[in-house]
Amino acid sequence: MITTKNPYNNQEIKSYKYHSTKEVENILDKAEQTFITWKTVSIKKRTSLLENLANKLEDNKEEYANLMTTEMGKPISQSIAEIDKCIWLCDFYIKNAEDFLADNIIKTDAKESFISYDPLGVVLAVMPWNYPFWQVMRFAVPSLTAGNVGLLKHASNVTGTALAIQKLFKDAGYPEGCFQTLLVDHNQIEDIIESNILKAVTLTGSEVAGKNIAAIAGKNLKKTVLELGGNNACVVFDDADIDKHITTMVKARMQNTGQSCIAAKRFIVSDKIYDKFLNRFKEEITNLKSGNPSEEDTYIGVMAREDLAEELEQQVKDSVKMGAKIYYGGKRNKAYYPPTIITEVNENMPVFKEETFGPVAAVIKAKNNDQAIDLAVNSRFGLGTMIFTENTSKIYDVINKIPDGALFINDMVKSDPRLPFGGTKASGYGRELSKEGILEFVNIKTVYINQ
Repeated sequence: MITTKNPYNNQEIKSYKYHSTKEVENILDKAEQTFITWKTVSIKKRTSLLENLANKLEDNKEEYANLMTTEMGKPISQSIAEIDKCIWLCDFYIKNAEDFLADNIIKTDAKESFISYDPLGVVLAVMPWNYPFWQVMRFAVPSLTAGNVGLLKHASNVTGTALAIQKLFKDAGYPEGCFQTLLVDHNQIEDIIESNILKAVTLTGSEVAGKNIAAIAGKNLKKTVLELGGNNACVVFDDADIDKHITTMVKARMQNTGQSCIAAKRFIVSDKIYDKFLNRFKEEITNLKSGNPSEEDTYIGVMAREDLAEELEQQVKDSVKMGAKIYYGGKRNKAYYPPTIITEVNENMPVFKEETFGPVAAVIKAKNNDQAIDLAVNSRFGLGTMIFTENTSKIYDVINKIPDGALFINDMVKSDPRLPFGGTKASGYGRELSKEGILEFVNIKTVYINQ
């Protein structure tokens, strides 16, 4: 039995029964049968359904936003923004999917030769709770538009959201088996991946979960895309305009109560500008309103579960034992962890080495800009890096030194439907969004027609 709880007041929301083995088999069978006809539907028809999807998202925006806020504690204004981003995603593929999936004519010795982009089939998405609509939609929208069908194993604490997304696709006019939610535990995942019906898996989640899924999928020769944890650096060069960018820097760490894989977790600041950065950063986060996530002016809510706040607290405590200082914040109250600044941080501490999934900013002083880059790339993760500098002409010398999936200059790392999104190293592989994302789950097929 799955029971969802409101993390702000700890009240139970609803209980759900797990799908039985037979129900899972029926869901897989329905997906397989739906794919037979869905793959033959024209791309133009699929994009017309995307228009319906966007309209349904707009019509039910408040309902969906309140559901996310209730289930995982996201401040309501940020929940609204999440639905708006999903609408943007739909609009992007409405305009571009036909071009992305069009046959690519290649001139050879043949009468005709081209590359055809054919859907793979049934794709399983294992998704996290932190962006419960966006993470699912950025998989589902391009994948279904390419002609695949989707199965969703969502995080159990957002089960209501998972079922709402399933209903959303149905209400938008998609065939019933095009997008289905699986109410299963992790023990059932291996059997699902091993099914001959399933053709590929995508996961957004922890490094541990990614390794487990990749091992099962690899054993069964199933394609995978993994978007895993991050330990993003926010590098502040000595010529950075702190006053101009401080709001962005704070948002890069504190948005979604710090529960984001692409959040800035390590602030690596050149010595020359360190004191000013620290003072301004503290000033800004002091003004962030914490409280009831259902109130429009709340910026910092509770974390999604109390055990997650406890885990974050332990990472801070362990770092303090090693010599770090709590410069601001640091006192947990159940599932609430306040915006916190940690200083005197070195490369051996948990707040430097590990992913801190919550509103904790580790601030590290660098001797100069070169050392700041060296510290930034000292990470097992490779999701994204941001650099703040007024001398953007010199940034081209730095680009190839950053091995991450994204490098943002004078802005926070963020996902954008127009740009590919994904990581390197322990942050995973494969790409979502843009043209690259819609081509992840297609068969790139050579067609050669001779005289």
